[in-house]
Amino acid sequence: MHLYMLLETTFERWSYQLTQQRFPNYSDPMESELNSLEEKINQFVRLCQQLRSENIQLRQQLAVAISENKHLTEKISSATSRLEALLAHIPESEE
Repeated sequence: MHLYMLLETTFERWSYQLTQQRFPNYSDPMESELNSLEEKINQFVRLCQQLRSENIQLRQQLAVAISENKHLTEKISSATSRLEALLAHIPESEE
Protein backbone atom coordinates (compact mmCIF):
# COMPACT_ATOMS: atom_id res chain seq x y z
CA MET A 1 0.00 0.00 0.00
CA HIS A 2 2.90 2.31 0.75
CA LEU A 3 4.25 2.01 -2.80
CA TYR A 4 0.83 2.82 -4.23
CA MET A 5 0.53 5.99 -2.12
CA LEU A 6 4.02 7.07 -3.10
CA LEU A 7 3.35 6.51 -6.80
CA GLU A 8 -0.02 8.23 -6.60
CA THR A 9 1.41 11.26 -4.79
CA THR A 10 4.34 11.49 -7.21
CA PHE A 11 2.05 11.20 -10.22
CA GLU A 12 -0.35 13.86 -8.90
CA ARG A 13 2.51 16.22 -8.10
CA TRP A 14 4.04 15.72 -11.54
CA SER A 15 0.72 16.20 -13.29
CA TYR A 16 0.03 19.32 -11.25
CA GLN A 17 3.45 20.76 -12.01
CA LEU A 18 2.98 20.20 -15.72
CA THR A 19 -0.39 21.92 -15.63
CA GLN A 20 0.84 24.83 -13.55
CA GLN A 21 3.86 25.47 -15.74
CA ARG A 22 1.71 25.36 -18.84
CA PHE A 23 4.22 22.92 -20.18
CA PRO A 24 4.29 23.32 -23.98
CA ASN A 25 4.17 19.57 -24.62
CA TYR A 26 1.34 18.96 -22.18
CA SER A 27 -1.55 18.07 -24.42
CA ASP A 28 -4.67 15.96 -24.62
CA PRO A 29 -2.77 12.98 -26.05
CA MET A 30 -0.28 13.29 -23.21
CA GLU A 31 -3.14 13.51 -20.72
CA SER A 32 -4.59 10.37 -22.26
CA GLU A 33 -1.26 8.57 -21.94
CA LEU A 34 -0.92 9.68 -18.33
CA ASN A 35 -4.42 8.45 -17.56
CA SER A 36 -3.60 5.13 -19.21
CA LEU A 37 -0.38 4.88 -17.19
CA GLU A 38 -2.28 5.72 -14.01
CA GLU A 39 -4.78 2.95 -14.72
CA LYS A 40 -1.97 0.47 -15.38
CA ILE A 41 -0.31 1.46 -12.11
CA ASN A 42 -3.64 1.04 -10.31
CA GLN A 43 -4.05 -2.41 -11.86
CA PHE A 44 -0.52 -3.31 -10.80
CA VAL A 45 -1.18 -2.14 -7.25
CA ARG A 46 -4.41 -4.15 -7.08
CA LEU A 47 -2.55 -7.22 -8.36
CA CYS A 48 0.17 -6.74 -5.74
CA GLN A 49 -2.45 -6.43 -3.00
CA GLN A 50 -4.24 -9.54 -4.26
CA LEU A 51 -0.99 -11.52 -4.42
CA ARG A 52 0.03 -10.34 -0.96
CA SER A 53 -3.33 -11.46 0.43
CA GLU A 54 -3.07 -14.80 -1.36
CA ASN A 55 0.48 -15.23 -0.04
CA ILE A 56 -0.74 -14.69 3.53
CA GLN A 57 -3.49 -17.28 3.04
CA LEU A 58 -1.04 -19.77 1.55
CA ARG A 59 1.38 -19.27 4.43
CA GLN A 60 -1.45 -19.95 6.89
CA GLN A 61 -2.50 -23.07 4.99
CA LEU A 62 1.12 -24.25 4.91
CA ALA A 63 1.45 -23.75 8.67
CA VAL A 64 -1.71 -25.83 9.23
CA ALA A 65 -0.46 -28.55 6.86
CA ILE A 66 2.95 -28.66 8.57
CA SER A 67 1.30 -28.92 11.99
CA GLU A 68 -1.04 -31.67 10.77
CA ASN A 69 1.90 -33.52 9.17
CA LYS A 70 3.85 -33.35 12.44
CA HIS A 71 0.83 -34.66 14.37
CA LEU A 72 0.32 -37.54 11.92
CA THR A 73 4.04 -38.40 11.97
CA GLU A 74 3.88 -38.60 15.76
CA LYS A 75 0.81 -40.86 15.58
CA ILE A 76 2.58 -43.15 13.09
CA SER A 77 5.65 -43.28 15.32
CA SER A 78 3.51 -44.10 18.35
CA ALA A 79 1.63 -46.81 16.44
CA THR A 80 4.93 -48.26 15.18
CA SER A 81 6.29 -48.41 18.73
CA ARG A 82 3.16 -50.13 20.01
CA LEU A 83 3.24 -52.67 17.18
CA GLU A 84 6.91 -53.41 17.81
CA ALA A 85 6.15 -53.91 21.51
CA LEU A 86 3.28 -56.27 20.68
CA LEU A 87 5.46 -58.20 18.23
CA ALA A 88 8.12 -58.57 20.90
CA HIS A 89 5.60 -60.36 23.17
CA ILE A 90 4.52 -62.84 20.49
CA PRO A 91 6.58 -65.99 20.63
CA GLU A 92 8.32 -66.95 17.43
CA SER A 93 7.03 -70.10 15.76
CA GLU A 94 9.43 -72.99 15.48
CA GLU A 95 9.59 -74.68 12.14
